[in-house]
Formats: sequence, C-alpha cells, structure tokens
Amino acid sequence: MSHESPALRALIDDRYAELAKCCRAAGVPLHDDAGVAERIRRTLAASDFAFEAWRAQPALLSPAGLDRLRSNADAAARIDTLKLPEDETLTLAALRRFRHAEALRLVFRDVNGLDELPETLSATSVLYEVLLEVALGWSERALAARYGHARSREGERQRLVVVGFGKLGGAELNFSSDIDLVLAYPHGGESDGARVLDNGEYFVRLGRQLVRLLGEPTVDGICARVDLRLRPFGNAGRLALSFSAMEQYYQREGRDWERYAWIKARPVAGDRTAGKQLQELLRPFIYRKYLDYTAFAGLREMKALIDAEVARKDLSDNLKLGSGGIREIEFIVQLTQLIRGGREPSLRVRGLLPALAACEARGHVPAARAKALREAYVFLRRLENRVQMLRDAQTHDIPDDALSRERIAFGLDWPAWEPLAAELAQHREIVATEFAAVLMPQGGRGARVPAADAALWQAACAETLDAGTLEASGFVPGAEVADALAKLPQGGAVRAMSARSRERLDHLMPQLIAAARTSAAPVPCLLRLCRLTQTVARRSSYLALLEEQPAARKRLATLFADSALLAEQVIAQPLLLDDVLDPRIDQLPLKRADIAAEIARVLATLEEREAEAELERINEFQSSTAFRLGLAFNDGRADAAATARRLAALAESVVGAVTALAERELVAQHGRLPGADLQSGSGFAVLGYGSLGGEELGFASDLDLVFVYDGKRAQAMSDGARPIEGARWYQRLAQRVMNWLTVPTRAGRLYEVDTRLRPDGSKGLLVGSLDAFVAYQQSRAWTWEHQALLRARPVAGDAALGVALAAVRREILGVPREPSQVLDEVSQMRRRWRAERDRSDERHLDLKQGRGALLDIEFALQGLVLAHAARHPALLGVTSNAALLAACRNAGLLAAAQFATLAGAHAALLQRSLACTLDARSRVAPRDAALETLCNEVIALTQALGFAFD
Repeated sequence: MSHESPALRALIDDRYAELAKCCRAAGVPLHDDAGVAERIRRTLAASDFAFEAWRAQPALLSPAGLDRLRSNADAAARIDTLKLPEDETLTLAALRRFRHAEALRLVFRDVNGLDELPETLSATSVLYEVLLEVALGWSERALAARYGHARSREGERQRLVVVGFGKLGGAELNFSSDIDLVLAYPHGGESDGARVLDNGEYFVRLGRQLVRLLGEPTVDGICARVDLRLRPFGNAGRLALSFSAMEQYYQREGRDWERYAWIKARPVAGDRTAGKQLQELLRPFIYRKYLDYTAFAGLREMKALIDAEVARKDLSDNLKLGSGGIREIEFIVQLTQLIRGGREPSLRVRGLLPALAACEARGHVPAARAKALREAYVFLRRLENRVQMLRDAQTHDIPDDALSRERIAFGLDWPAWEPLAAELAQHREIVATEFAAVLMPQGGRGARVPAADAALWQAACAETLDAGTLEASGFVPGAEVADALAKLPQGGAVRAMSARSRERLDHLMPQLIAAARTSAAPVPCLLRLCRLTQTVARRSSYLALLEEQPAARKRLATLFADSALLAEQVIAQPLLLDDVLDPRIDQLPLKRADIAAEIARVLATLEEREAEAELERINEFQSSTAFRLGLAFNDGRADAAATARRLAALAESVVGAVTALAERELVAQHGRLPGADLQSGSGFAVLGYGSLGGEELGFASDLDLVFVYDGKRAQAMSDGARPIEGARWYQRLAQRVMNWLTVPTRAGRLYEVDTRLRPDGSKGLLVGSLDAFVAYQQSRAWTWEHQALLRARPVAGDAALGVALAAVRREILGVPREPSQVLDEVSQMRRRWRAERDRSDERHLDLKQGRGALLDIEFALQGLVLAHAARHPALLGVTSNAALLAACRNAGLLAAAQFATLAGAHAALLQRSLACTLDARSRVAPRDAALETLCNEVIALTQALGFAFD
C-alpha cells in the first residue's frame, strides 16, 4: 500500500497484527500471502467494523471464510446456513452473527473493487430481505404455538405483508441504513388456536416480535434499525393494518409526502403475492390518472421541513439532506415519476438509477442533466457507503478528524482528502442548481405577481373592471375582455374552488394577463386564456402546471395568440397543456411503423383492455401527436410537406389500430371466418384515398376511405358462439371501424370520414368484394374516379389483400389511354370543380380551388400520369404530389424548370394552406405579389402541358 500517512500505516499494521494473534488463539490458519494480506489490509484501512467483525469471528479469515468474503453470490445463496433454534436468545445471536459476516463480505468486496456500487447496494438490500424473511418465519412459528394461525372470516390463512420503503424498497440500501417498513395483512378475522386473537391484535404482536428480533441490542449488537414511522398515522397508528383500513386511510388522509414514499415501496417479506395486491390497491393514490403538477406543492413542503431540520441540527454538509445532496437527486426524479407515472407505467420504477434512466428514455430528463445527476448520485452514494462502513454507523456526515478522512479517501483511491472534497463540492453545486431549477423555475410559483395586473384581476373579482382601464393597459378593444374577466370569478367552478386552489388562481391570473399583453394578439389571447381557465378550474393539476411552469405559460400565450385551431383544441382537451409545456418534436414517432409501435405501447399501459378505454387512449394519443405536429409547424421547426406527410402517417396508424380493435371485438362476438387466422389475415382491407392516400393530410382534413373484402369468404359462416355469414361479418366490421373513427369520446373525436369514393358512391354498399371493386373500376368508373384511384393506397387491414389491391390499382391505371382525351376529360372536371367550389374573388385567392392553386397542380399531375402510365409504369409507384412531381420529371414528362416551378408553387401553397387551418381560417388568402406571381406561373405551365383549366 502506498501514499498512506505514518498514522494510517501504524493503524493498519497494529490491527493486522491483532487479527493474526486472534487467528492463532482460535486455531484458524491465516494464509499470509501477498494477495490476501493486501486485501485484508485495504479492508482494515477502510473499516473499523470489519476489524471488529474479524476479531469476533476469526474463522472468517480462514480459507473457507475468505472464500465466503470473495463470493459474488449474495446472502440469499447462504440462507440455508442460517438455522434458528427455538431459544430466542440463541436466535438473536445467530441472526446478528450472520448479519455481521455478510456485512463484512459487502465491505470486503466493495473496498477491494470486486463489486460496483449497484451490486453493493443491491446485495445489501438482499441481506436485509433475508434477515426479515428468516426472522418473520421464526416469529410466526413462535406466535402460532400460542395462538394458532391467523385466518380470514372465510377461513383462509392470513400472513403478514412486510412492505419495504425508501432505499430498501428501491433495492439500493446503504451499508448502515435503518430499514423503513410498513406492516399490513389482507383481511380481518381471528386466529385458529386454543387461545383466539383478533387478526388486528395478532399481527400487531407478530410485528413487535419481528422488530425485537432485528432491533433489540445484545452483546452482539443489532441486526437492523427498524423504522415503522411511515405507517398510517405514524407513531400514533397501529403497528399493522388490514388492506381495507390502509386503502381507507390513503383515500381520506393520505398526504403528498406519502405518495413520494410509496413510489419505492415493495413487499420484502411475508406474503409477497398479497403485497403486490396491496400495491395495486393503492396505485391510484400514488399515481394519478392525469398529469399531476400538484406534486410540486408536496415536494416544496417536504423540502421546507428538511431545510428546517438541516438548519436546526447544522446538517449543511450532510451527504443525504444537505444542499446538493442525495435527497435532492431523488426528489428531481420522483417529481417526474409522480407527475407522469399515472400516464406512463414505464416510469413506475423503484430504484433511483433505473428511474432516472426511464425518465431520460422518455425524454423527461435531458441527457446532459441525466448524466450529471447520475454521476453525482454514484459519487455521493459511494462516499456515503464508505462513511457508514467506517464504523457501521447510521450517519450521513463526513467525520471531522483528519485520519478518518484520510481513510475514506484512501479507500476510494484518492491521493488525499482535499481533491475528493473538491470533487464533492462540484457535484453538490451541480445538484443544487438542478434542484433549484426544478423546484422553483424562474418566473414560477415563487415569482412576484405584477402589481398592475394583480390590480386588474382584483378589480375583475370585485366587478369594478371597465373597458377603459383594460384599453389603457394594452387590451384594445377592452369591452369583451373586461366582460370575460368579470365573469370568470363568478362562474360556478371558480366559486366552488378550495381555498388552496383559489389562492393558486389568484396568483396565476395576473401572470396570464401579463403574458397575453406581450403576445402578438393580446385580446384574442386573453379571451382564450379566460375560457381555458374556466374549463380547468375544477382541475387543480392544470392550474398548478400553468402556475409552476413559466415556460408553459409563455408558450401557451404565444400559441393562443397565433393559432385559433390549436387554442380551441387545448380548451377542449386540457390534457394537451402538457404538450404545450413539452413540445418534443424529436421525441415524436414520425414514421408509420414507429407510430403504430407507439400506439401499441400506449394501449399496453391500460389496466384493462376494453374497447371504450382503448378508443379513448387512441384519441388522446392522436390528439397529442397531431397537436405537437401543429406546434412544430407553427414554430417553424417543420415545413408544410413534412407536416402533411406526418399527419397522414398518424392517420394511417390510427386507422390501423381502430381496424384491429374492431376486428378483435367482432371476433369475440361472432368468431373468425374460415381462412382468417393471425397469419393469413381477416380478408378485410381499408384503402385510403384523397389527402390520406396522397400523404398530404391537413390539420382538419377528413379521411376518404374505401372498404374491401375477400369475396371468397362472403358465403362462409364465422366460427363463434353467434356465427354470421361472411358478407354480414365484413359489413359489421366496416360499420364498426366507421363508427369508432367518428364517435365522440371524452378525449374528442378521431376523424370525420367520407366513404363516397367507393364504387357507385353513396348509393353503393359500404364494403364491397375485391372482384366487385375490380369490375367497377374496369368497366364503369369515370376518368375522375381513376384520378382519385391514383392517390389510393392500402392503409389498414389484411396485408395480403392490400397487396392484391395495390396490384389491381396498377393494372387498372396502367391501361393505354389516348393522351389528348385524358387531358380533355381532366380539364373538363377541373373547370367544373372550379365553377362549383372556387371561393376566390378580386382580393382573395382560394388556395385549394383557385386559378393556379393546389388543385391545378394536382389535376395536371393526375392527367400526366393517366395519359402516360402505360409507357412509364414507375409513375404508378407513388401517390403523393411531391413524389408524383419527381416521377414525372424522371419520366421526361416535366422539364427540370417545369418541375422546379410546380414543386416550389406546391410547397408554398401548402405552407399557406396549413397556416390558414392552424388559425381556424378558411383556406382563402389575401392576394399579394408573391402569390399572384406563383399562380400565374402555374397557369402558364399547365397550359403549356396541354390542359385547359380556364
């Protein structure tokens, strides 16, 4: 060993010599080879506890003893060696000797680099779970000898459930920690022995015996410090409660700090199966159904109590509770878990490092922050463990004396204490900064309320606010806003608020007024904010979000000023407020397969897979994803083409999910049709037409759908309990898909659906066979229907049938046609549509139907493809306008300059069109020089291509 001071070297030498003496006295061979000696000396340098344990049990220095210390198997592998006698005194001794030997193994492996921190913490947790299980078993046998076994009123045997909290629950226990436990039992009843005890008293006595075995000091010390203060009502509460009593307590009395505590809770001994049932019973208390920003208030209260204790006991350097300590890292992660865990089960993770990784994976903690917190946590926990290993003391304070500090630094491979202390200070500063940003963001709950705006809100509450005052404040005209502000506090939802919620509202409203004033459209913005506040007044979590998160408030005001459509969506679905706060376009699944996988993940989080709940969750996912796409477009982070393509991919995935759900429900009712299995498919497919098929969907677009089935199964009967004929089976499936896509749910409506592009239009059957579809397209379809077929593609249902439909489409559209006739028919249809639908006038242009606008480009492309597909079949390989433009250029149907003109015009018109939709305006734009130039170029080009759209 090198670098140690003379004092440390002397301590190690003296203690090593003392151990050698103990071994000789006990007849234990100590193999003093260099490798063994080095590891023993290193352990002695780091831990007085290790020295005392070896002195008490010198056999642990024998070859067999050292093998045990080197073993990478945790205490559970040696549980069979722990034989407890009937005598309580001997049992107390056996438990303590086992604990000391296993704890020595933990020190030995940790100090000598045989385990990483996660392995050390996990093995420590396993040791205490083993001790709990063995001690509980002894206690149960002792109590049963006097009172029999506890049973429910139905006669079912009951066992104690031991729930571990804190670091034991998280499987990350430090070396000398106490163990936080809560004791419970499933049902009331009584014992079946000669002396009967009520179950409540039975399990209280059992709990006392368990605590005595582990915590009572003897000549051998203790096994574990047991803390039962986390139970309902704390020290004033009964030692053990039934599940129903616990559920009742948490529903009526549960406090925010208890929600934080239960995040890490898990059954660690006794009836673990029943323990899991208890966790499920209490899950709604821990994790709320919706995003829960009220968790901030609970966190602040806990932090205030901790800060008071730190100040009272002078614990500023405490590794756990001091500023930048372990508890602040835990709070950062647990806050995210409490806010979002109800919606995202993947965040319901107990250990700190796994929970941090889950938060990072879901994008809730940025990678750089997660890395800094992870490094700080590992550093602090290693240091904390070594501080406790030094003397097996439950402490989080660094010792004051120089020798102890040197021993800790030496054991952690630092050359001296000073550089370790500098590293510690750096980590703590980083943690403290991150925690402050999370707990009290700039402009959040602790921000000063603007005095002038507070006066406006107070005047509104007193019904003395007038339009002139608001206009002088920047809201012109002021009459409508004054009326909205005056009505808000008089509404039933606001008047029914709790005192705490009303205080939150009074703090929030002046900040919303200030945010609206600085927006691009103060009056519309504030009117919409008033409507939103009225909507969420009964939901304190949403008010908390806006109060706590200044970034969300600012983004919300910007959004409410810029986009009427997105504003209305937020007002209708306040759940979207989370997307305003966290508009992570980089976290969005943007491809069809990724979106489908994300929908499957979202549905898998449901507790019960019922159609209604699944539809609601699909609605929430669709709304959130479309909303985020709208934010990205509105912010300039995504252009129109990418946005329209992603909206189409979202719709396709939703149709696929709804079709699968409808099919599953139909199979449950009527069974499958012959040949319809999981491999071959159902024989039902959905074709997407129009903007869905063309991958150019808008924010308010409906879906053009056509349903087709495999006619070979039309006459067959389904194989369920209530069999029906194939044709009716497919009819019901199509009707169900239609209904579920359009039905209103609590989360809104998915889409409007138009099925009039099916064969024979609204007069035809809702769903037709493949043969009937082919016959119609080949013999009776009009040219405009083939134009529509150009944009069609399979979007859901049976993949094999989709392939067949794609082949049929290519065959039908690939027949030779007379180009001049095609151009004439396409031109006729375009003139007819323009006459019927164009809303342009001298000052405004209809961006879709106007001269030189989007449909002129679309019809020109369709005409070119229909006229030339027989000679250029590659034209039929795509459906989107952007891809068709490129295909026509590649086929030589468009010159490079023509392609550039049409592509540029299409992108610009689509950009303006989506912007109109976002602001809830019709797609009619004021004419300007750029728009006129663009449209004139399109008009000239379509004429040059041989079209006569005028």
